[in-house]
Amino acid sequence: MIAIFDPAQSAHDPQFFLSSGARQPCPEQPARIGALLSAVQRMGMEVRAPSDAGLEPILAVHPQRYLTFLESIHRRWSRIEGASAEVIANIHPLHQGGGYPLSAVGQAGFHMTDTSCPISAQTWGAAYASAQTAIQAADLVLEGARAAYALCRPPGHHAFAEAAGGFCYLNNSAIAAQRLTAAGRRVAVLDVDLHHGNGTQGVFYDRGDVLTVSVHAHPERYYPFFWGYPEERGAGAGLGANLNLCLERGTGDEGFLQALDQGLNALTLWGADTLVLALGLDAFIGDPFAGLKVTTPGFHRIGRAIAGLNLPTVIVQEGGYLCPELGGNLQSVLSAF
Repeated sequence: MIAIFDPAQSAHDPQFFLSSGARQPCPEQPARIGALLSAVQRMGMEVRAPSDAGLEPILAVHPQRYLTFLESIHRRWSRIEGASAEVIANIHPLHQGGGYPLSAVGQAGFHMTDTSCPISAQTWGAAYASAQTAIQAADLVLEGARAAYALCRPPGHHAFAEAAGGFCYLNNSAIAAQRLTAAGRRVAVLDVDLHHGNGTQGVFYDRGDVLTVSVHAHPERYYPFFWGYPEERGAGAGLGANLNLCLERGTGDEGFLQALDQGLNALTLWGADTLVLALGLDAFIGDPFAGLKVTTPGFHRIGRAIAGLNLPTVIVQEGGYLCPELGGNLQSVLSAF
C-alpha cells in the first residue's frame, strides 16, 4: 500500500479550543502527523507527496464562495480592530435565511458551525494540501491500487459543503468519494470515527449515488449533537442511502464490531464496488476524548472486517488524537490491508 502525505499540512497549528465552555489547547495538533507518519514508516510503506489536481475536484463538493471564504477570511479578519489572532465565529445563526452577509464577522458565522475550527493564516494552505492528499489516494485506486492511505490533516468529515466545524475545513472523504463517483464507481463511505461524520452525511444526504454509513458514539450526549441519529436515512433521491449506527458511551470492541457488521452488510446489499474508509482512531480506550473503548487489537479486527469486503479502498485519515498508542492503532488497521 502507498501512503500519501504533504508536509504542508503541518503549518496549520490551531491554538484555541472550547470544551464545556473552558478554553483549552486544541487537540488537533501538528504533532498528530508525527505519530501517524512514524507508524507508516515503521510498516515500510512508500510515502508519496500528492500532485496538485487544482480546485476542480474540491469544487465538485464545496462551492466557490466557501473556498473564497477559507482562503481570504483571515486576512480580512485581521483588519478588524481588536480581532482575535485566529478567526473564531461569535455568531452562529440557528437557521440561515436567504441573505449572504458581506462582513467578515457575518461570513464567519455563516461558514463555521462551532468554535473548534479556528482559521489562521496557514489554515487554507494546510486544508488544501489535505484535500489534495485524499484526491491523490483516490486516483491511485482508480489506477488499480487495491488500497491507498491518505494521511490527511486537518481532518474533514465534519465539514459540510459550505461550513467548517469540528477541526474540519474541506471534507476530504467526500472529495475522494465524489472523485471516484465521477469516474463511474459505485461508492460507499464508511466512517468509523468516534464522532458522527455529519459533514459527509450532509454532502450526500439527498443523493442516491453514494451510500454513507457511520459507526459512532450516540450524539444525544456527544458531539456533533444535532446529527447522526438512526432515523436520519437520507432525503429525496438519497432516501435509504444513509445509515447511522449509534453506540452507547463506553462501548468496546465487541459492541463496535457488531455495529460494524451491520454497516458492512448494508454496503454489500447496496452493491458498492469501491470504498472510502473515513478512518478515525479516536474510538480508542485511551484517546483524549474518551468516548468509546476500542482496543489496539480491536482496531486490527475492525480493519480485517473491512478489508474482508475485498473492495478497492481509499483510507482517509480523520480523527485520532495524541496518546502513546496512536501510531500503533493506525498500524493495527493498515496491517489488515
